[in-house]
Amino acid sequence: MLTYTYVSEGNFQLIEKEKPVLLHERDAIVKVTLASICSSDLHIKHGSVPRAVPGITVGHEMVGIVEEVGSAVTNAKPGDRVTVNVETFCGECFFCKNGYVNNCTDSNGGWALGCRIDGGQAEYVRVPFADQGLNKIPDSVTDRQALLVGDVLATGFWATRISEITEDDTVLIIGGGPTGICTLLCVMLKNPKRIILCEQDANRVGFVNEHYPEVLTVAPADCVDFVRENSDHGGADVVLEVAGAEATFAMSLDAARPNATVTIVALYDKAQTLPLPDMYGKNLTIKIGGVDGCDCEETLRLIAEGKINTEPLITHTYPLSKIAEGYELFESKRDGVIKVAVEC
Repeated sequence: MLTYTYVSEGNFQLIEKEKPVLLHERDAIVKVTLASICSSDLHIKHGSVPRAVPGITVGHEMVGIVEEVGSAVTNAKPGDRVTVNVETFCGECFFCKNGYVNNCTDSNGGWALGCRIDGGQAEYVRVPFADQGLNKIPDSVTDRQALLVGDVLATGFWATRISEITEDDTVLIIGGGPTGICTLLCVMLKNPKRIILCEQDANRVGFVNEHYPEVLTVAPADCVDFVRENSDHGGADVVLEVAGAEATFAMSLDAARPNATVTIVALYDKAQTLPLPDMYGKNLTIKIGGVDGCDCEETLRLIAEGKINTEPLITHTYPLSKIAEGYELFESKRDGVIKVAVEC
């Protein structure tokens, strides 16, 4: 089968591999119909994910049709149309039972697909712990509508949930890429008083202004002053940092009002420093981490009910045979690209 594979740092190649087979009774084999290109794939390509294994097929955000299941799988059957969760989790350890599935203690727990084991930018993918990692797509939901459920929408939903947003809040979202916009869609479900999105890319700002005109947008250079002017207490009540740059990390702290919540879900290329002497007395609650992707069934329900619509984010589509062109476009951020889908 055809796969897009991490060969070495800076080098992804379209190569043939053997079709995956069941290795465990809790596995499933999924025929991939649609996958996506994610910023985390670019982090692998450029050597920013040390745990990524050369030789693995990349891709961790996908939908498809179940082809085969292991004998212990009960929640999925051949023929089911499913989303695939970005995280692999056993469902049985302390962390899984408490909803902290990103920290599953299994050897393949957390982000495995497309990082430590073969992922879904391929014709087929093996999904461990299929009962946890697969969610059936409602008949009324298309593959394109469901594509982002397993990763960027899961991230936005989780970040919003842990931020404990109220209807009185001014919420600042830093970053208007795919994860930032998915976060925006989930924040909108909370109906806060005001939402401000900070983004420097003109295409992304234009996309937000066109699709979500009630959302205020601002460039990074003006962000802190703008937020202070457009909030009730000298800063945002809740800040969600989704961009992942040194400047945006610092901005998330500066733009928050005293006693605010700052939720950081961005993936950084290098360590960041908390300016603790300057922050003393500001009394921020800071929440940091990778997504616990355990709400996919709920987000699929919300999509089916018309309360979340991520399909406009998929601005470009390529066949698997031309996936390298999709990567080039996605990395360049030209032509109004938000999210690139790959037909497998």
